Amino acid sequence: MLEKLTGTFSDIVRRIGGKSQITEKNIEDAVEEIKMALLEADVNLRVVRRFVNATIEEAKGEKVLRSVDPGQQFVKIVHDRMVALLGDERQDLRLKGPDTQSVILFLGLQGSGKTTSAAKLAARLKKDGRKPLLAACDLVRPAAVEQLRVLGEKAGVPVYHEETKDALKVAKNALVHAKKNGFDTLIVDTAGRLQVDEAMVGEIVAIKKALQPVETILVADSMTGQNAVDIAKTFDEKVELSGVILTKFDSDARGGAALSLRSITGKPILFVGVGEHLEDFEPFYPDRLAGRILGMGDIVSLVEKAQETIDIEEAAELQKKMAKETFSLQDMLEQLERVGKMGSLRAMLEMIPGMAGQISEQDLDISALKSQKAIIQSMTKKERSNHLIIGPSRRKRIARGSGTSVGEVNKLLKQFEKTRQTMRKMAKNKGMAAKMMGMGGF
Repeated sequence: MLEKLTGTFSDIVRRIGGKSQITEKNIEDAVEEIKMALLEADVNLRVVRRFVNATIEEAKGEKVLRSVDPGQQFVKIVHDRMVALLGDERQDLRLKGPDTQSVILFLGLQGSGKTTSAAKLAARLKKDGRKPLLAACDLVRPAAVEQLRVLGEKAGVPVYHEETKDALKVAKNALVHAKKNGFDTLIVDTAGRLQVDEAMVGEIVAIKKALQPVETILVADSMTGQNAVDIAKTFDEKVELSGVILTKFDSDARGGAALSLRSITGKPILFVGVGEHLEDFEPFYPDRLAGRILGMGDIVSLVEKAQETIDIEEAAELQKKMAKETFSLQDMLEQLERVGKMGSLRAMLEMIPGMAGQISEQDLDISALKSQKAIIQSMTKKERSNHLIIGPSRRKRIARGSGTSVGEVNKLLKQFEKTRQTMRKMAKNKGMAAKMMGMGGF
C-alpha cells in the first residue's frame, strides 16, 4: 500500500537528500509537496497540520541550514516526524505468563477481516510457543462459526463453539474450557455489524466485563481510510480499546488510516494483515514503515522474512549442489516455492532501499513465476532430476500438462541452463553464494 505516497516522498528524498546547501525556500517547497501527498493519501487534516508545522519548525533551525550535510539532516527530520506520527515504537501484546490465561477480545465491523485476523494471530502465537484457543462468539453473521472452525483447523488451533445464540454464555464457557485444558491464550471473535449499534456494543461490554481481557483489539479495514479512524474513535469511547489491527495493508489503499490512527485515537497499531494466507500477518513497526514510505527500504523485515522460510541445512546442501553442478529442476522448483512463502514479490522488492515507489505492476510478471512452477510440476521426477532427457515429445506433453506452450517450456529450460552456468561461477565465490542462499535466490 501507500505506493503514491512512497513515490512522492522518495522523489523529495532524492532531490533534497544530496544537496550540500539548502535554503528556507527549499524546505518550504519540499514541505508543501509533503503536505499535498499526505492529504491525497487521506491523512486526517489535523494530523497533516501538526506534521507540517513540526517539520518546518525543526527544519528551519540552524541545526539544518548550517549543518555539514543539510540535505541528509532534513531527511532525518522528516523520517523522525513520520515515526512519531506512526507511534514511535513497536508495541507488543501484554500477555500474562503461560501458567494463567490471557484473554484477547476481537471486535470490529462486518467485513473488516476480524475472524481471519483472529485465526492469524492464533497461528502466530502458536508459532511463538503459546497454546491458544479460539472462541467463536460471532453468532450474528451466517457461517462465521464455521469460518473460524475451518481457519482454526488450518492453523492447528482448536475452536470452542456451542449451538446457541448467547454469545456471553459461549465466551464464559470458553474461558472455563481454556482453564481446564491448559490453554494460556483465549482469542474471542465477537459479532460485527454494518455499523456500531447499541446491541453490538452492549454484547461486547458484557463479554469484556466477564472475561477481563488483557487486550481489546479493533480490527479495521485499511481501505476505508479516514472511516477506519472514525470507527476506532467510536469503539474506543464505548469499549476502551488497547490497540488496532489493520487488514488489507497490501492493497492499493491510500494509507490515511495507518498515518492518522495513533495521532487521533492514541491507540497503537499492533499488527497488519498483508495477504489472505494465515502467515500474511506482521507486527507493526513504525520506524520500518517510515523508512519504506521515504524510499529507504526495510532490510530488517526482508531478512526476517527470509529467515522464516530458509532452513540453514537446506541452504548448505544447495550450495554443495551448486559447487558440484548437480542443481536440478527440482531444486529450482523448491526455490520458486520458497520465494512464494516469503509473501508478495512486490512487497519484498519495496523493502530494498531505492526500490520503493519505482515498481509498477507491468514490471512484475508474477504470472511468469506461476507458469514456471506449473511447467516443472508437470514433469516426472526423472525429468526434474535430469533435464537433458527432455526431448521434443516430452516437451509437448509437459506443455499440455501445465497449460502452457512448447515455446514456454523451451524458454524455461534455456533459463535453467543459464541459471546453472551462473551458479558455476557463483560456486567459486562462497561469500556470494552464501549471500544468495540467505535471500532464497536461485
